[in-house]
Amino acid sequence: MEIILNPWPWYISGPLIAFVMAILLYFGKTFGMSSSLKTMCSALGADKFSDFFKFNWKEQKWNLTVVFGAIIGGFITTEYLSNDVATDLNKTTIAELQEMGFANPGSTLVPNELFSLDSLISIKAILLLIIGGLLVGFGTRYASGCTSGHAITGLSSLQKQSLIAVIGFFVGGLVMTNFILPLIF
Repeated sequence: MEIILNPWPWYISGPLIAFVMAILLYFGKTFGMSSSLKTMCSALGADKFSDFFKFNWKEQKWNLTVVFGAIIGGFITTEYLSNDVATDLNKTTIAELQEMGFANPGSTLVPNELFSLDSLISIKAILLLIIGGLLVGFGTRYASGCTSGHAITGLSSLQKQSLIAVIGFFVGGLVMTNFILPLIF
């Protein structure tokens, strides 16, 4: 008997996220991948190269569980919870992706044209990774947090700054998806 694993439905994953957020808020903690990575960089000695990383990382060492949890969770999901079921995409989205040169949109969780070792050997892919990484790093630093931190922690604690940042994330995503990505591909 084959077990088909699909993503958790919103009514299970949503309350779990809310539960974790309630616990973090109760203990006066915040959640965000960028703050977790900042803690990890500081612990690994980045404070010797940049004042940004000069803080007592030991007070925030609990943040390291987020980094390790993401790594372990990604491994468990890839190795044990993945399936070969195609992603159910809208027909218009499939047609638009095929026009951009994606061979089988939705057949894999992420497109092989972007996320395979073969795709990383081109100059175009390397430039996209470098420029994209710089823009994400700049945006995260400029917004004082990442998408997960602002969208989950910031909005749940009713921070105006997070609302503005999340609106910016969505507008940026729409511009990228509808105007810039078609030019790149």
